[in-house]
Amino acid sequence: MNTFLKRLLIILAIVAVGLFLYSHFVENIFSKRLSPKDMVKFELNDTRLEVSYNRPYKKGREIFGALVPYDKVWRTGANEATTFTTNKNLLVDGHPLPNGTYTLWTVPNDSVWTVYFNTKEYPWGVDEQMQPMREPQYDLLEVEAPVIHLNNTVEQFTIAFDNTTDNLKLTMAWDQTKIEVPMEVSKVQPE
Repeated sequence: MNTFLKRLLIILAIVAVGLFLYSHFVENIFSKRLSPKDMVKFELNDTRLEVSYNRPYKKGREIFGALVPYDKVWRTGANEATTFTTNKNLLVDGHPLPNGTYTLWTVPNDSVWTVYFNTKEYPWGVDEQMQPMREPQYDLLEVEAPVIHLNNTVEQFTIAFDNTTDNLKLTMAWDQTKIEVPMEVSKVQPE
C-alpha cells in the first residue's frame, strides 16, 4: 500500500474516533434530542417574524414552580438560548422593539410572567452551573404577560404566533399555563 493511502486511512480513523468520542461525551449526535429544536414563523405581506427554540416535554413532572422555578430567569425552553427575529420595527405590548434578532428570556410566576428581549446572542441558555446566561444590561425591552390557566395539559413546551383575530400575539404554553404577548408592526420603519 502506498504512503498516501496509509495516511488517508489514518486520518479517516482519527476522524471516526473523534466523532465517536464527541458523540459519547458531549452530545449524542446519533440519537434523537430529548428537547428537539423547532422554529416557528409568522409571515404576512412583507413582515417576517421567527422564533428558534428547543421544546422540552412535561413527562409527568411538575413544571412551573418546580422544574422551572418561580421568580427566577428561565431560558424559555431548553438547550440553546431562544431567539426571536423580526424584519420590521414592532410594538410589543405598546413598547417599541426595533427590527433585529434578540434572545428571549422569561421570569415565570403563578399570575404574571416577565418577558425580556435581550440584544446579546448567547451560544447556550445556561452556564456550567446551570445558571441562565442572560446579562440584564443587554435587555432592550421588558414586558409583563398575565398567566392564562388552561384546562388541558400541553405536554411539550410550545411557542407560536396567533393572529386569528387580526391581533397578533406571541404565545408560550406548557403544562396548564399559557401567556400571550401582544405585537403589532410599528408605523415607524427604517428607511
